[in-house]
Amino acid sequence: MANISAAMVKELRERTGLGMMECKKALVEAEGDIEKAIDDLRKSSGMKAAKKAGRTAADGVVALRVADDNSYAVIVEVNSETDFVARDDNFLGFVDKVLAKAFADKQTDVAALMAGELETAREALVQKIGENISVRRVFLVEGAMVDGYVHSTNRLAAVVALTAGTADVARDVAMHVTAVNPRVAKPEDMPQEELAREKDIIMAQPDMEGKPQEIKEKMAMGRIKKFLAENSLVEQAFVKNPEQTVGQLVKAAGADVVSFIRVGVGEGIEVEKKDFAAEVAEQLKG
Repeated sequence: MANISAAMVKELRERTGLGMMECKKALVEAEGDIEKAIDDLRKSSGMKAAKKAGRTAADGVVALRVADDNSYAVIVEVNSETDFVARDDNFLGFVDKVLAKAFADKQTDVAALMAGELETAREALVQKIGENISVRRVFLVEGAMVDGYVHSTNRLAAVVALTAGTADVARDVAMHVTAVNPRVAKPEDMPQEELAREKDIIMAQPDMEGKPQEIKEKMAMGRIKKFLAENSLVEQAFVKNPEQTVGQLVKAAGADVVSFIRVGVGEGIEVEKKDFAAEVAEQLKG
């Protein structure tokens, strides 16, 4: 049997909003697989989609630069070990240098970008600050009308490409992307495997039991339509004016959404979280 830790139970509780015992039971049955436990809980309880995993404890910043003619934009993510260093002027100066070169060269390959002077500057900064510094990701978005938005914390940024319109509209849509975090630009962009998974979960929910297949299919179609509306950028209520959708906002500007990216500091990086009190207690024992 898989070893179910308190941290696993805590994460499942945070992502589902369910009770401790229910989460522990689900983890035991799923043999420690958190994503499977979430699917099983959704099937058994009709629970809505769980929150995305939040293990993004790495520090640092994201930085954005948009071309004067709005034809392209670049986002870079530079990581530090602590929030303190992420606010250090020397660190932020290095980030500016990385962004400037990535922007000038339209370079998204980190190894190629860092070859030469930037790597020398990074090594010198590590020696000066005493923390590991790494340039983790670089993104380039090109299009007829491109603009972006960086959240005030410098930990979250988004860029949107439109077929036309104005920089203000593209920037507003990018701000919406940072706030709402859509999965895809349009309903038709949703991967078929995600739709199949969602339908499987819907069909297994308690209120489907005993209903004719035709009724179940009709109910499932309605719920999938709602799922697509909630997770597709153009179908979402615009965060600054919920009376209109993002798609309507963009259409009114004579444009259409081509693509978007959303970048958060430390996404996908798992950092071990230590219990300081327990660590001290353990040291005192010795």
